[in-house]
Parts: sequence; C-alpha cells; structure tokens
Amino acid sequence: MRMNTGYNREGEYDHYVVEQGGPLLDWLLENLGQSRSKVKATLQGRGIKVNGKTVSQFDFLLEPGMKVAVSRTKRNQQGFKSRWVRIVYEDRWLIVVEKAEGILSMAGGHAALNVKSVLDDYFHKSHQNCRAHVVHRLDRDTSGLMVYAKDMETEQVLEHNWHDIVYDRRYVAVCSGEMEQDEGTVENWLKDNKAYMTYSSPVDNGGKLAITHFHVLDRTTEHTLVEFRLETGRKNQIRVHSADMGHPVCGDVKYGNGDDPLHRLCLHAWLLCFYHPVTHEPMEFETPIPVAFKKLFK
Repeated sequence: MRMNTGYNREGEYDHYVVEQGGPLLDWLLENLGQSRSKVKATLQGRGIKVNGKTVSQFDFLLEPGMKVAVSRTKRNQQGFKSRWVRIVYEDRWLIVVEKAEGILSMAGGHAALNVKSVLDDYFHKSHQNCRAHVVHRLDRDTSGLMVYAKDMETEQVLEHNWHDIVYDRRYVAVCSGEMEQDEGTVENWLKDNKAYMTYSSPVDNGGKLAITHFHVLDRTTEHTLVEFRLETGRKNQIRVHSADMGHPVCGDVKYGNGDDPLHRLCLHAWLLCFYHPVTHEPMEFETPIPVAFKKLFK
C-alpha cells in the first residue's frame, strides 16, 4: 500500500495513486500518517474521493491504479478561530468540538460566554442556516469533547436515545493523593440538596443510580492520573465519586480538598464514541491528555 511518488497537490486536495489495493481505511492509515480518529473524521466528513467520487465507507475496496484525493481543508471551517472552542468534526447534522476550561456549554445566569453562542456565530458567519442544539453538557471548568446537533430532529434523536447512541465516554483527571487501587468501580445514588450540591448515598435515596469505572494511568506520592469511564452520566458524577474515594479531582472548589496544582479543575473529556444519529456509523473521537496534566507525572 505504499504511496506512489507521483503525488501532487491541486486545489484543496492531496492526490495519491494506489499501488497496492485493500480496504480504504487501512490504506489511509498507512499512507496519511494521521491518527485513526482523524482519518475516520475525514472519511465521515466526506473528505475522501476515489476516482473523483466521494466515498465514506471504511471498507471500500481499493484496487491498484485507483486515484485517491484527500481533502486538506474542512469546508466552512476556514477562518474559524476561537481560544475557547476547536472544531473536531462537522457534517450537515452535527458538530463535534473540544471546549476549553472556563466556558459554559450553553447560556446560564449572567455569563455571556458559552460554546453554543460561539457555534451559532460561526454558523452565521459561514452562511449555514442552522443553530447549535445542546445535547449534553460539560461543567464550565471541565475541558474536552462535546457534540451539538445542527437541527431539532437530530437533537431529539440524540437526546432521547443518548444512552443507546453513546457507547464509550471517558475522562482523564488529576486526583489528589496517591490512589492505592489500580482500577475499580464506584456505584451509588446521587441526589442534589437544596444548595445544589450533589451528594451520594450507598442506598437508594430517591436520587439517580450512578456508576463510574476508574483506571489509574500514572501516580506520584502527591497525585494520581486517572481515566474514568462513565456507565451513567449524572451531574458532577466523576467529581463526587472521586471525592467519595478520598481522592477528589484537583482544583475542584465544590467537592475538593484545596489541592490545586494547576489552578484549574483537572478534568478533561478525552474520548467520545457514538453511533451517528442519522447514518448510524460509529463515530470515534479522542483528544490528547492535556500537557499540563502530564507534566505533574514527569
């Protein structure tokens, strides 16, 4: 599957000639030198042409001599710049973004800055007749991956079938102290009190069952780098569960213990996998663990 050296750039596409056939996804992974999630996003975003025709099937069979064109720019996204939001993937039905810490998912209270308004402004400026519809949320001080629908029908499908559509969702956090266990599961009931603090109970307290799986990635005597996989998605679930374990998320002013090495809530949504609400294709997105998190474990 080696790339032909007769390779040229034309317009917004890079062009290749196939020397050795095989499934399209395998060929792209071998020849583009990009991550699996990025290659899949280009495929799903209709950025690949074979012999002049757009192809989005992962298992499309390439034959020697076929011409593959790979889009170098995502349509509409040229010129989009925001210190708060990075567009990871976009099609006509939805948009996946990575949000920075410090910005709300949607408007709330007096805070004007939110991801929805940033996206609405982008849609307006790129002449797209749509709005960003909130499907799920991340806390203001949590960074990471989110998906927004671009129309009400898609929003309804995602919202009403969220637990069936999303098949993997993981976070990474810097937790206070040295965690003894390498992995495990926290399971209890979560409920809000009158002060809007979420508290847990080992027995059904009229709240919602919450299940979090954790896996330690690295540790020092002061901190532990932990991956959390959500089986249920409750408000403040990871923050409450890590505090329950005696190792709250660093920088958590609500449930933490004052340990704040990075002057931010050390929680990042790094992986989001779901079945596309319209095409039903598996969509898998990941972002790197924040560099500041890793530096604590050098």
